[in-house]
Amino acid sequence: MAKRSIRKKKHVVRRPAAKPAPATSGSIDKYEYKSQDIPISVTVSRAKGEFVPIYEVRISSISKTTEFLLEKIRQELIKQVNLGVADILDVKKAPQVEGLFEETIADLIRKYFPDADEATAGFLTSYLVARSLGLGNIELLMDDIQLEEIVINQADEPVWVYHKVHGWLKTNIFLKDEEQIKHYAALIGRKVGRQISVLEPLLDAHLSKGDRVNATLIPISTAGNTITIRKFSRDPWTITRLVKNGTISAEAAAWVWMAIHYELSAIIAGGTASGKTSALNCFANFFPPNQRIISIEDTREIQLPRFLHWIPLNTRLPNAEGKGEINMGDLLVNSLRMRPDRILVGEVRRKREAETLFEAIHTGHSVYATFHANTAQEAIERLTNPPIDVPSIMLPAISLVIVQFRNRRSGARRTFQIAEVLPKAEFNVFMQYDTKRDRLGKAGRSKSFFQTLKLFTGMSERELHAEIKEKEQVINYLVKQNVMDVDAVGRIIAEYYTDKRNLMSYVRSNKLFAVAKEDSPE
Repeated sequence: MAKRSIRKKKHVVRRPAAKPAPATSGSIDKYEYKSQDIPISVTVSRAKGEFVPIYEVRISSISKTTEFLLEKIRQELIKQVNLGVADILDVKKAPQVEGLFEETIADLIRKYFPDADEATAGFLTSYLVARSLGLGNIELLMDDIQLEEIVINQADEPVWVYHKVHGWLKTNIFLKDEEQIKHYAALIGRKVGRQISVLEPLLDAHLSKGDRVNATLIPISTAGNTITIRKFSRDPWTITRLVKNGTISAEAAAWVWMAIHYELSAIIAGGTASGKTSALNCFANFFPPNQRIISIEDTREIQLPRFLHWIPLNTRLPNAEGKGEINMGDLLVNSLRMRPDRILVGEVRRKREAETLFEAIHTGHSVYATFHANTAQEAIERLTNPPIDVPSIMLPAISLVIVQFRNRRSGARRTFQIAEVLPKAEFNVFMQYDTKRDRLGKAGRSKSFFQTLKLFTGMSERELHAEIKEKEQVINYLVKQNVMDVDAVGRIIAEYYTDKRNLMSYVRSNKLFAVAKEDSPE
C-alpha cells in the first residue's frame, strides 16, 4: 500500500499500533485491510520463545512525527470539547458527542496538517475518534474479517485473537492498565444499556452489529479484568464454501437439501466452535422462496438471502434489576403465533426449549436447531435424559441428526455424521467421516429416510435417488462457478424451485447463471 506523506516528508518511519512484536523467526502470512479509513497491515510470524505465532498489526501510514502530532491534537481536542466520562458513555448522547469531536478534529487537522488532502484528513479523523471515543487499538482488530475472537485476559498480557486460518495468536497490542480494560468494558456496556461494576462484575451483551461481548472484573477474574469479543461474521458461510473447504461433500449436502426441500426437520449437533451455526446458515439457503421463516438466536449469526420471507428474532438479557429477559423459550412460543413455515433455533439448551421445539414439529412446522453433542448417539441420549428429558415417543419427529466436528489440532471443521432417527427413537448413521482419508462417506443404507419421503411425496425410491443426484449436480455447479455470495447462492436455489428446467440447462452446459454474474468474484 502506498505511504501517505504529510508536509512532503521524504521518509516515513513506520511504527507499530502498540508494542513491537518479539523477534520473529519466519513470516507465515501477510495481508492488508481498512479499519474505517485507516489502512492496516497484518503480519503473522513465528517468534523465538513463543509457543503460538504473533499477530502484528500496524497502521501503514503513521510516522513517529505524525503520531506525536496526533497525540498532541487528541489532548487539545479533549480540552476544547470539555466532555465528562458520563457524556462519553451516555448512549443517547453518542451521535452528538461524535459529531462534536469530528467537527473539532477537522479544525485541528487543518491547523497541524495544512497540506493534508481529503483522504488523509478522513483517515486521521477516524484514527482520532477511535482513540478518543472508542476502544482504541481494539477497534483496529474489530474490522479484520479473518478474526473470530478478540480476547483481553489482563493488562500484563498482550491481546489474543482467534484467527480463521491460524487459530489462537498473540498480538502486539497491550492495554495500559487494568483501569483501561474496565473503562472499555463500561463503554461497551453503556452503549447497549447495561452496566458493569464492582457490584455487578459480569457483563454479557450483544453489540449493534451482532458481535457478542463478555466481560469480567477483579476479583471475579483473579488475574485481571477480562473482555472477550466473539465477532459476528461479516462474510456468511454458504454451501459452496462448505464444499470447497472439504467440510461436507456435495453428495451429503444433496441429501440434506432433499430433507429440507420436503420439510423434514433436523438437528445440527456438535461441540463448541464445531461449525453448527455456520452449517445451519448454509442449509437454510435450501429453503423455498415462498415460505415464511422465523429464526431465533441469542446472537444474530444467521444470514439468509435477502429475497427470502425471513423474520429474525433475538433473545434479550435481563436488565440490572433482573427484569425484561426474553429467552429462547419465550420466542419459540411466540413464533408459533406468527404463521411460520420453517423455524430456525440457534441453540436448544433447556427442557422448555426442547419441549416447545417438538411441539412445533408436531403442529406441522419444519424446525431446524443446533444442539451440543459430539455424536448422533450422544444427541439422542442428551435429548431423552435429564435435564432435557424429551419423551422418546416424540423423538422420531426429528428426521435427521447432522453432527459437526472440529479437529482442535488442525482447526478444520467437518461434517462428522449424518444419521436418521428411527420410529423407536433409535438412530442409524448412514454417512460417517473418515478421519484418515479426510472425507465423508457412506456408512450404511438408510432405513427410514426414503420411506418417509415416499410416504409424503408419492415418489418411488428410484425417483428420489434421481432427484438427489440432480441436487448434487446443482451444488457441484455452484462450486465450479465459484458462486460464493449468500444472495447469489440463494438466487440459484430459488431458481431451482421456480424454474428448474431453465436452471438445469445452465448446470448441464456449465454456463454461469445470469443473475449470479454480478455477485461472483472476478
